[in-house]
Amino acid sequence: MSVYQIEKSVGEYIRDHYCSAVEIGFGGKTIAAEIIQEAGIPILCTDIHSYQTTAAPAVVDDIFSPTLSYYQGADVLYAIRPGCEMVPPMMELAERVGTELIVYHLGFELYENGGETIDIGSILLHRYVK
Repeated sequence: MSVYQIEKSVGEYIRDHYCSAVEIGFGGKTIAAEIIQEAGIPILCTDIHSYQTTAAPAVVDDIFSPTLSYYQGADVLYAIRPGCEMVPPMMELAERVGTELIVYHLGFELYENGGETIDIGSILLHRYVK
């Protein structure tokens, strides 16, 4: 499955199940965020690196030392193909701000038991915080 199809599937799932979202570690790819934004759902993309994008609102932030105000009020935090070392701080952040955490992992990568598995047909998502 292509990166485009994966991001499209994640974006559609978030769009269909949540009212506001923050994508963590977006890496300059805004496919999922654009789908969410086009549905009129507030979205913010964060990454440790600065990316020039006008497709979706984006800020520089470090998940290991996050700016809480970027994440507060979101219904869901999500990440597409994050490094496994990012999952524990994302879980802690989701718990601190009282929101869910959804992760799409690259193939075989999981954190601990992989959380709750969500089969959306074309891909598997993992809900680590509900």
